[in-house]
Amino acid sequence: MHETTILLIEVGALLFALGMLGRLGRRFGLSPIPLYLLAGLAFGHGGLLPLSASEEFIEVGAEIGVILLLVMLGLEYSATELVGNLRASASSGVLDMLLNALPGAGFAFLLGWGWEAALVLAGITWVSSSGVIAKVLGDLGRLGNRETPVILSVLVIEDLAMAFYLPLVTAVLAGVGLVGGLEALAVAVVTVIAVLVVAIRYGGAISSFMSVRDPEALLLSVLGLTLFVAGVAAELNVSAAVGAFLVGIALSGAVAHRATEMLSPLRDLFAAVFFVFFGLSTNPADMPPVLLPALGLAVLTMLTKVATGWVAAKRVGIALPGRVRAGLALMPRGEFSVVIAGLAVASGLEPELAPLATAYVLITVVSGPMLARLPDYPWFKAFIRRRVALSRPPAPLAAPE
Repeated sequence: MHETTILLIEVGALLFALGMLGRLGRRFGLSPIPLYLLAGLAFGHGGLLPLSASEEFIEVGAEIGVILLLVMLGLEYSATELVGNLRASASSGVLDMLLNALPGAGFAFLLGWGWEAALVLAGITWVSSSGVIAKVLGDLGRLGNRETPVILSVLVIEDLAMAFYLPLVTAVLAGVGLVGGLEALAVAVVTVIAVLVVAIRYGGAISSFMSVRDPEALLLSVLGLTLFVAGVAAELNVSAAVGAFLVGIALSGAVAHRATEMLSPLRDLFAAVFFVFFGLSTNPADMPPVLLPALGLAVLTMLTKVATGWVAAKRVGIALPGRVRAGLALMPRGEFSVVIAGLAVASGLEPELAPLATAYVLITVVSGPMLARLPDYPWFKAFIRRRVALSRPPAPLAAPE
């Protein structure tokens, strides 16, 4: 059979299966993300029915999925809101790094690995998955909640930090020395600052070149600009996801609103492909030996993420239910953690690191979306109401007449 024919059959069958899984998950009140990941495991290396012709196609689709998830996040907020949120959440970003990167580094030393592996594992446990969290917030209808800007601020700080972290780690793992690492870091800094300046100062001018009266031209323009900027950012060793997010920030007004409506179906399609690809790249046979250490690390750092979201939301005056939602939403790790682990694998660093990182990310990305739904259950809401009532000071006794 012709290779293109096999590709069409595999992709068609996979997408139909994902549609059925998504429908099944929603019927039982579950996020479809864990089901997509399990489908990837079933069709990946060492799975029940490996895909042969479509893996490269799915890999490209997965990259587009991350880009679309991030540009859609950027479209929700203006450049002014971004700067304000970053200033307000800078201290939360530092707390996030300390609470979540240090456990990863300490775990690496505990396993007897060197400082390079500690640097890598620190990044894997530090950064949450913007793609997964964006999908969860959309699925749960929380994009308009008061705590959502806090969550996005933490994610933006992490993504911008990755724009500096990834070139540095790449240089360290390549053994180019301090000078090479500083050069890579300098390129990343200049690139991010340049894109931020363009997004903040010239976002209105960029939007004026596009018209909401021509939907086809608008869709092609926004999608083309997003992919172009993401590709340039990746070529300069800055995350493609960061570039896509900043494109979303740059667009404003009616253009941003219409682009959100038009890109939503594409985002859902390619986001599903992204989660499937993550499962495809995982060999289930590599997981059992590192499952317990990965589970212990996942439990620890999911709790530290809850603490991060709780503190960040509390600092801006959000009530107890919002703090809980913010903390639970930040738990999943994803695309950046996979990229960092891939850099370590390519450099030949610690053969156990890759399956450990894969198992760790898989645990957080399966359990995270499920736990994020807890605040929506009636018994959990009742528990929170009791906690709020107990925390209030008792009413003063009425004076006797």
